[in-house]
Amino acid sequence: MQDIILMAHGSGGDAMRNLIEKDFIKYLSNPILNELLDSGVFELSERLALTTDSYVISPIFFKNGDIGRLSVFGTLNDLCVVGAKPLFLSLSFIIEEGFPVADLRRILASISQACNESGVKVITGDTKVVEKNKADKIFINTAGIGVIEKHRDWRNRKIEPNDLIIVTGGIGEHGLYIMLERLGVQTDDEVKSDLSNLTDLILGALDRFDQIKFVRDATRGGVATLLNEICSKYGVEIEVYEQDLPMKEWVRNASEVLGIDPIYSACEGRAVLVVGKSQAEKVLEYLRSHPLGKDATVIGKVKSTNVAKVYLLTRIGTRRVLESLKGDILPRIC
Repeated sequence: MQDIILMAHGSGGDAMRNLIEKDFIKYLSNPILNELLDSGVFELSERLALTTDSYVISPIFFKNGDIGRLSVFGTLNDLCVVGAKPLFLSLSFIIEEGFPVADLRRILASISQACNESGVKVITGDTKVVEKNKADKIFINTAGIGVIEKHRDWRNRKIEPNDLIIVTGGIGEHGLYIMLERLGVQTDDEVKSDLSNLTDLILGALDRFDQIKFVRDATRGGVATLLNEICSKYGVEIEVYEQDLPMKEWVRNASEVLGIDPIYSACEGRAVLVVGKSQAEKVLEYLRSHPLGKDATVIGKVKSTNVAKVYLLTRIGTRRVLESLKGDILPRIC
């Protein structure tokens, strides 16, 4: 019975205390978390960013990651794209009764490795256990906090006609791979999630260039939905060049089989940037010098500030409206 999660592990009693002290602390130990207070206490006096997210992906283990690594990197990416250097995380687990402790330890070890790679600490958390068949294995909720240095804060930079749209790498990989995994399709080593921590790439770009006017990671809804959010927020028209969309061959093939357009498929290691034309070439050169940006590409430009629309210039020269995602073609991808 010690090899699976029981309702008692979420009761607040000895079983829960033992789980926290023998497993969570074992993998995530640091002076702030080890106090085991209701809140992690720390001191800062700078501009801060706070984000929160929940992870319900199925399957929980996949090539190039798992739900634990995804929960860390997904949260760090949400911080760095607003110019924040990530510092601290909270983690809350909702675990189904009967979940193997060995799998929990595997996830905790993955979280620990991701945090160590990224220089962040988990400083508080929570665990709840629900009855068998009342959840699906394990869900993770996070919160992340980071510090924004003034020169990295792009929020008040004005988006203008002829600004260029850059994506940092191949699109659609995470969502399409997860769908293939669910269907039980046998794939080679190249077919995998693009899950990555973008912090070094994005903060490095913001340190070097003051004409980066917008940054966001393209997760649910993919690049198309993100571009529509930019148009709606800033009241601009964007034209995207279909022939320039960076896409691995396996993504193209999988999209044809599954009937899913890669431009709507989620990424977990790609960002979209709006960059002033005067610095775009230098930004592109910098991104391509980084391992996570070697396939960075200009995929379009801001055409005007009169119409809040995204248009796709197709390979055959036609121009059509590129709408945001309708419905949910890929549920539980993160």
